[in-house]
Amino acid sequence: VLGEGLQVAGYGPIDNGTGTGVEQEQQLGKSHYCPLEALPNLDASVVRTFRNENLLNPENLVVAGAGIQHDVLVQLAEENFGHLTKDPTNTSGAQQVPVVPSIYTGGYQFHTAPNPDDFTRVALAFPTGGWHSDDLVPACVLQTLLGGGSSFSAGGPGKGMYSRLYRKVLNRYSWAESCEAFTSFHNESGLLGITGSAVGRHAGDMTMVLAENIMKLAEDEVDDEELDRARNMLKNNVLTQLESRLVLFEDIGRQILTYGHREGTVEMCAKIDGVDKEVVRDLVRKSLSGMKPTLVSVGDEWSRVPAFDEVERWFGAYSK
Repeated sequence: VLGEGLQVAGYGPIDNGTGTGVEQEQQLGKSHYCPLEALPNLDASVVRTFRNENLLNPENLVVAGAGIQHDVLVQLAEENFGHLTKDPTNTSGAQQVPVVPSIYTGGYQFHTAPNPDDFTRVALAFPTGGWHSDDLVPACVLQTLLGGGSSFSAGGPGKGMYSRLYRKVLNRYSWAESCEAFTSFHNESGLLGITGSAVGRHAGDMTMVLAENIMKLAEDEVDDEELDRARNMLKNNVLTQLESRLVLFEDIGRQILTYGHREGTVEMCAKIDGVDKEVVRDLVRKSLSGMKPTLVSVGDEWSRVPAFDEVERWFGAYSK
């Protein structure tokens, strides 16, 4: 529900451009869940049409493999998918919805949702670049630098216990149950922020702590030690994941669909190493500049979270 609220609040309705003052819903701001009234329209023919137009459309199909000879992969692809053709006369089913780039608006969503653990969850985010932005890698480095997680963590080292949010939040405030940085990327835009949870009476305190940690990034450069740690951790995470062939061929497919080519690990690690303190601070300042925050809270006691107007005033000095 928290992720749903971030998308809906971050990409709220905008003027439809007709001069009538009517607002229209943005694609990234639409609900992730199917409304109950739409369920009767979902039948076998609709699912079959979606499969044929998207999954069995050779224009959208990428065949990727790992641990297999290229010639063998080509042969298998021809045998299994070579018969697929796009039928230009096929007009059955729903028409393809044109992709219209969504514009970040900022905003808020407060949801009353009973939780068995009695925690109220809060998220605070600002815009960043999408998959094709130069800010993609710096945003990933910053997310790793902030890190975070749950107040209880079992096991050995290597899980980010020295990340900033562990040191500055989870190890400092006994009422903080969790605090973690996150990113959410799309083609044209993305979100960068922090989520936290605490018992209801500390929901306001958690909101202030999230805001303070974001402001700190805009005011001061990060330390050399924590930046080096973040870059090394991010490279380690990427390279460790790619040791799995299952992850490797999925990465190939995703990059081909997104960029039209695959970037190797050497190039990726070089980009990570190229992120310095000034780049991180400039990234945060750009995210805050002229932008409203996105504030979302879920829980029984979300009313203890400061009003959106108040949170917006906190960031007033950075939005000019």
